Amino acid sequence: MPESRSVMDSAEDHFKKVIHNDANENASNDDKDSECSDSEKTGFIPKKEDKESGSTSDSDEENETSDKAEAAVAQMLKEEEDREKEAEDPDYSNAYSISTTEEVTQQASQTEGEDFIVLQHERDSQSPEIRKHREFLKKLRLHIWASLSRAQYVSLLKDFVESEFFVIDGDSLLLMFLDKETQYLNFFYQIECFLQDFTEKGAKYVIAFFKDAEQMYFPYPHFLFLRTALIEHLRHNTSTTVHTEFSSCLSSQWEIFLKKSYPYFIILSDIGLTSLQTDYLSILIAHSLSKKINVVLASGQEYDILRVYGYHVQSVYKHRLFFQKYEQDLRCACKNLVRSKEPLICLYEHLKLSLKSIQKEVRQTVHLLKQLWPEGSDIRRVVCVLACAVGLKIYSNMLENANTSMGAKTEQSARGRSKPLSPEAAADLCRMQCLKVTFLLHMPLSQRAQIRIMKSCWTKQVLPLIKMQQLCTHFALTQLSDTNDWKLDLTYLPDLNDDSLLINLAHYYEVKYTEGLEFKKELGKEMENEYQCLWDTVAKLAVKYSFGDAFPIRKTSQLFLEQERTLFRDCEEEIPNIGLISVKSDLVEDYAGDVLKDLPVLESNDPAVTSLIKYKEFDELCHWHSGRPLTEEYERVRCNADAKSRDPKERRQIQKLQTFHHFYGSTLEDSTSKLIVLQDDVSGNANAAVKKTQRKHKSKAETIAEENNRRLKSKEEKKEQEQWKALCIPTEKEIKANLTVGINKLEKFLKTLKSKSVKFSVEMTGLSACLEVWKEHCREQGNKSKDLRKAVQVMRRIHILLEKYQDLLEKRHLQKLIRYLRLLGFENLACSLSDSTGESNDQNISNYAIEVGPARFQLQYMDYYLLREERNDPDPRVQHFIPDTWQRELLDAVDNNESAVIVAPTSSGKTYASYYCMEKVLKTSNEGVVVYVAPTKALVNQVVGTIYSRFTKKLPDGLVVCGVFTQDYRNDVMNSQILVTVPQCLEILMLSPRCQKWTKRIQYVIFDEVHCLGGEIGAEVWEHLLVTIRCPFLALSATVSNPGHLTEWLQSVKRYWQRAENKIEGSSTNSEKNFTRNCRVKSKVQEQKKSYRVRLVLYEERYNDLEKYVCSLKGSDFVIEHCHPCAALTVNHIENYGIPSDLSLSPRESIQLYDTMVKVWQQWPRAQELDPEEFVSFKNKVVIKKADVRKYEQELKKELSKWIVLGQRQKVTVVTGLTLKTVFNVDSVERAAKNVFLNLLKKQKSEQYPITEREKERLSDELRKVKKMLIKFNPQDTRKLSSSKMENMVLLLTTKQQLEKRLKRLTAIPSVCTYADPKAVDEDTLRKIFHCLRFERRGYLQQMMALRGIGYHHGSMAMKERQVVEMLFRLGYIKVVTATSTLALGINMPCKSVVFAEDSVFLDALNYRQMSGRAGRRGQDMIGNVFFYDIPLPKVERLIKSNVPQLKGQFPLTVSLILRLMLLAAKGDDKADARAKALSVLKHSLMSFRKERNTEILKIYFMFSLQFLIKEGYLDQEGNPIGFAGLVTHLYYYEPSNFVFVSFLVKGLFHKLCQPIKGSTVFSDDVLEKLVLILANLFGRKYLPACSTKYKCTFCQSKVFLEDLPEDFADAVNEYNTKVEENFAHFLMTTAKLADMEQEYRLPLSKTDFTSKNWHGSELASYLMDNTKSISAISPFACLSGVVDNDLFHGEVVNKAVLRSLGINVTNCPLLYLNKYDNQRRRRPLNAYALDFYKHGSLIALTTDNWLNEGDAYYTLKDFSLLIKSIGTSLSELCDDPNDNVLLAFQQLDEIYEKKLKSIT
Repeated sequence: MPESRSVMDSAEDHFKKVIHNDANENASNDDKDSECSDSEKTGFIPKKEDKESGSTSDSDEENETSDKAEAAVAQMLKEEEDREKEAEDPDYSNAYSISTTEEVTQQASQTEGEDFIVLQHERDSQSPEIRKHREFLKKLRLHIWASLSRAQYVSLLKDFVESEFFVIDGDSLLLMFLDKETQYLNFFYQIECFLQDFTEKGAKYVIAFFKDAEQMYFPYPHFLFLRTALIEHLRHNTSTTVHTEFSSCLSSQWEIFLKKSYPYFIILSDIGLTSLQTDYLSILIAHSLSKKINVVLASGQEYDILRVYGYHVQSVYKHRLFFQKYEQDLRCACKNLVRSKEPLICLYEHLKLSLKSIQKEVRQTVHLLKQLWPEGSDIRRVVCVLACAVGLKIYSNMLENANTSMGAKTEQSARGRSKPLSPEAAADLCRMQCLKVTFLLHMPLSQRAQIRIMKSCWTKQVLPLIKMQQLCTHFALTQLSDTNDWKLDLTYLPDLNDDSLLINLAHYYEVKYTEGLEFKKELGKEMENEYQCLWDTVAKLAVKYSFGDAFPIRKTSQLFLEQERTLFRDCEEEIPNIGLISVKSDLVEDYAGDVLKDLPVLESNDPAVTSLIKYKEFDELCHWHSGRPLTEEYERVRCNADAKSRDPKERRQIQKLQTFHHFYGSTLEDSTSKLIVLQDDVSGNANAAVKKTQRKHKSKAETIAEENNRRLKSKEEKKEQEQWKALCIPTEKEIKANLTVGINKLEKFLKTLKSKSVKFSVEMTGLSACLEVWKEHCREQGNKSKDLRKAVQVMRRIHILLEKYQDLLEKRHLQKLIRYLRLLGFENLACSLSDSTGESNDQNISNYAIEVGPARFQLQYMDYYLLREERNDPDPRVQHFIPDTWQRELLDAVDNNESAVIVAPTSSGKTYASYYCMEKVLKTSNEGVVVYVAPTKALVNQVVGTIYSRFTKKLPDGLVVCGVFTQDYRNDVMNSQILVTVPQCLEILMLSPRCQKWTKRIQYVIFDEVHCLGGEIGAEVWEHLLVTIRCPFLALSATVSNPGHLTEWLQSVKRYWQRAENKIEGSSTNSEKNFTRNCRVKSKVQEQKKSYRVRLVLYEERYNDLEKYVCSLKGSDFVIEHCHPCAALTVNHIENYGIPSDLSLSPRESIQLYDTMVKVWQQWPRAQELDPEEFVSFKNKVVIKKADVRKYEQELKKELSKWIVLGQRQKVTVVTGLTLKTVFNVDSVERAAKNVFLNLLKKQKSEQYPITEREKERLSDELRKVKKMLIKFNPQDTRKLSSSKMENMVLLLTTKQQLEKRLKRLTAIPSVCTYADPKAVDEDTLRKIFHCLRFERRGYLQQMMALRGIGYHHGSMAMKERQVVEMLFRLGYIKVVTATSTLALGINMPCKSVVFAEDSVFLDALNYRQMSGRAGRRGQDMIGNVFFYDIPLPKVERLIKSNVPQLKGQFPLTVSLILRLMLLAAKGDDKADARAKALSVLKHSLMSFRKERNTEILKIYFMFSLQFLIKEGYLDQEGNPIGFAGLVTHLYYYEPSNFVFVSFLVKGLFHKLCQPIKGSTVFSDDVLEKLVLILANLFGRKYLPACSTKYKCTFCQSKVFLEDLPEDFADAVNEYNTKVEENFAHFLMTTAKLADMEQEYRLPLSKTDFTSKNWHGSELASYLMDNTKSISAISPFACLSGVVDNDLFHGEVVNKAVLRSLGINVTNCPLLYLNKYDNQRRRRPLNAYALDFYKHGSLIALTTDNWLNEGDAYYTLKDFSLLIKSIGTSLSELCDDPNDNVLLAFQQLDEIYEKKLKSIT
């Protein structure tokens, strides 16, 4: 999560110092993740007595504990720091107990046999240097393992879209897809699919291949030539940038590249072909992390329609430390891994050859080929003839040399090894290779896909020659890549080889060709000629060797293929019947009827129909009622309080809750709560109030009221005039003494005034005083340069007077203003003012003149003081401010019952419409409901607080104004008029069959932060809500880049509802009419005119400009440099994406841009026109407003874009260069706040004298004694005391008070040691706020930090902890807050400055905009500041220029959702409404909006999901829910585990497991542990990277890796998976007809087409085909590797094999993997956090052993505990027997787990 610090005004002085100190402490504190376990908790938990003392209001206890508490906190922080220092062991030697090293089996550890060996230079393994090298590599491996094991599984692309870019390591990319089974072209297809998935999602990436890495492949020639071909293909056939210029990751060029471009992350593999390559990759990982570049593992990546997920390793301080410590060792290791000595190749053990000789031969042959084919050719022909010719020449030469030097000795030693092929047999092989290339050149992919799948493989004699040819191919490609003078067609580089085709040809000529004439198939004339040409060229290139003619193809009887292997794969396996079980349902017919008619349906007597699962047997055996309706999900959520309750305890709870909400709301709103009065008739017309005011005749009462108001105003005005009389002279003096302080006081006083005439007098006095200050300054400076900031205040007052008080300005006032303008040297402005007022001659003005033009002065120096365009006409609907035009449009929409999409910047006032909407509904009736949907619980609490502070209403007993519903708690859900909730909870209500009566009461739904519709988690829920609500809505956001598309989609949904409602009203039956009539609610909205319109309201103007600054440490100096937004732009960015619409410039920045443009292009044609003094909107204008400057800014931006069109690219580059003058996880957020806190403590200690400490101790002792003496008196009844005792007691009490006062003075925090503002909050309010923390885990720590003005804020904190920080920050008490992106989603914590203090994968375009939007408080700040600290400049630039993300649709359907919709349609009270809602969800996904093919795919997916639900017994054939449908839908969030859980229950596995201890109802630890193990495998699935199991590591308390399910449970999962896979495979085969086959025959990235246009057929080709192969749903590229339709019944094959244009992958299939594997077939283990916690109950152990973040671990465990409770509740409702063992086991487990969880809080 991104971390930011929010810094208010008073903290700015300390800003540099704090960050500077923080940076200096990096070495000990920053970025460290403790790797060793420690039983000590990091949380400071107050003792019971402390908690009690915290809640008492008696100050005795507080005084005594405050010092101890602070000392305890300081001690705790110190211990934590020491623990981190101990843990900071970059070697990890003490961090883990490693028992044995479990080396991962390398993928291709040995080359086949001994007949082809690459001999490399060996070094003395016993030398000290090598021993040291090996020791270091052990340390490196351990360091990398520990770093990678902590990797977080996240969405990689986030929302950067076009701005961010990353690097893919080319060798890691290669390793991801290397597989002996994968055919050559299919390998390229898979790589292109991988890259295209990134490209389609808007990602920008480059690929880097390091030169040194090439040497790792020489033992594997097949992979070597694949690597070379891949580089050339990506370079020539795609637009991908490929870097091959870097020698290694430690080269200086690579470091420069990283520094300049700063990639988002680098995708790297953690495992190579050999341990040598793995170590090389480890060095690359270590180096990347040390350079602050995050790493993403190549293994374990998954993707869906919108996202790509992977393991992300954050670069932290320890990585930099490791590199610093071992840099020399890393360089030596890298050198040793990449041997410099030339390797030798050894064939058949005795034929040796150097690589240089191959290179030389290739060079010569290429030269010869150019002469033979001067016009060039296709790369496949060229590579074929070169590989064959060079291979044959070298091989023949080697044999000749070997024969001449071979003696008897050699003959003897040759026994047992393979005999080399004869030159003639080698020529036979080459002829077949030429024939293979002939096929590749002419045969279309559609035909090749049908070729037989051969299982034969080459003999040991053939393999060495093939490998040598592959080496030749590698050198040929390398040589050809440097050839520019020869025309080569490189399009088909991905199709140089097809081993399967070659083996087929070899088998044909070896086995069939010799069997007789009927097997001698014709090649075809065209193919024959092609082959002849290729072989003739090979013969010519062989020069001195003769290898015979082209025909016959086989001249020897040498066997090339192993005989004992099975030859063909049997493709005649029967695919089960695809037919569907028929479903008789109106809903199904309505939605999918059009596709249903084309799908095959099974007969009623088909075994699949007759064997449908029934739950009857299970129900009878166990006294269960699987079909019994369960309680509503919302009823299970913990209820805080309910207004309907009569329980006195609950009533008190309600009062407490309401008091807190009022208190919390008072920090959000200044105004007092407004009493809402119910109005009988509220007109929908917005002008009703206006018309009322326009009535001509006033009643007598109105006249009297007006007279009274006038008298009151007059009285107030007199009072204010007297006030000003008294303050006038002191204020003038103050302004003259200190301009800034004086003006601040003047403006503060102005805010208290109501009378316009008094305000005018104040402004005129202020103007005169400011002018005197300016004159005095000019006189003092003489000829020296002047401080124009003093003149700014003069001009600012003139602006205000001319704009706001124009009606009060008389002639004398105007003449005064004209004189002042002349004094400032603005003659042209004075003239424009003096037109109607006569001339005024004033000499001696030159001394005070500003030597800058008036327009430039206003833009450059007045900058953010320029006035905003504001309306003056009040709106009767709004009391406290005058709304802008766009805000009035929103109010109109609400008045007309219209829906609206509102996109406006943060803090622009868009939420006002929400509260206006609420007020309207509250006034209309007591039954109407407004639902406010907020994305987070924090925002829910904020809205509730605001509602309590804004509205009060007298309602009938049992009804309340505001209710809350979140996943943790609820109150007054059904009996409130305003329900504030989160999307998931509203969805529960909307799709509940029994809440329809309530949903009809909803009159408006407000969606706050609607851009969450494009989020990673829960986005589909927002979609469901927007399509199921029948009433109007308001959708608010600050960050949506395609609001037009969103509005059009929502408008289409509203049109659907218009049709649906007309249909419902037109065809409702009597029973439905009665239902409506009997309904207690009479919705007023229904009575008013309905509107189905969706308005789009766009407002792009921020009230305050944001200024950006980049902070850095230069030596010991802390430097803050201004960052001009245009500096972030590049020519390419402007060309491709334009200038982002929200990249705004301040007036000062606009002037800077103009000045730079003039400087860069001195002949610029529009320079004069766009000069500020000449610009049409500025010329002779006294008051230039922000709106005028915005026009100027737009013109400059347009001109900059035009420069590119005019061919001035270079100049644009210089402009964007010249104008730049120059935290993100929970742990670091808390650590940053603690660092600041510790610094202040140290500062206070260093400034206190030892005498003060001694004095404090003495006074504390005395106070303790006095208190003891007072206790002895026991003054229960003072009347019983004697007078002497009474005197003593009074004396003691007086002494106590005096001691307390003196002690308080000594213990008070000095103002220089705190950021807190004690004046902002009174002591009583502060006590109330801290009272909220008394039971929180870190309450004391937070309180101590808050007293110093410091807070932290993140999602893993308790709600009350966050609220305390929010309240104190808003009140101005806390001045510095460190935070994650929890503040991004609408939390009202505005500040002057925001600091982004750490880079992270979570710091993306969306979070940047949301967080930076907090800066600059409207009405308090003229400007907002955004600081970037410790974030590299390239990243800053990309953040500034990145466009706001677009909202795109998710795959909207899941099997559980379909079951919920069927349940709603079947069980709904109002069938027509329920059906309309279900259809709306199915028909209106954003993904299928205006995309017909997607619509059809979703319909087919829906049909096959129904099939699964019917077969599994959740639906009957009428589409009605049966069996455990209710239980499954209650657990819908956990699909597919919900279905598996029910299958365990039905099979009796839980009953078999849950056997209590004999003679009791208590279960053993073993049984409960097994139960947790099963639940963790189902519902607590967090996958760790595969590499985390590399070492057998002894962890301190946890087991870490989750054990497998017990055998019988695992069998049940496999059975479930088989059914799901079968159903999904049928779905894929049915949808195959929707694929775009034209697209399927093209490579996805390069678009290389494989539909051959000149294929005329061939007898031999037809013979090689297998027409029994079923490949209807398989990509033709995957068919080349032998994949067929039957393989789709195995989930792991689907993504690689299925037709790509369908846009479906295995994530849409509800499979529960028992084991998940990465690309290298390594198992990805599950994290055992849930089971480990059950065993040891330690949260700290989960952070140290299980690699979890403490806050995340706590909330994940909480969710797991709630899940156990939910299952227990559901089971108790379904089972009649309260003593059922399964029921009792879940209840016992729930109690134990909850108890363990409570013990840590």
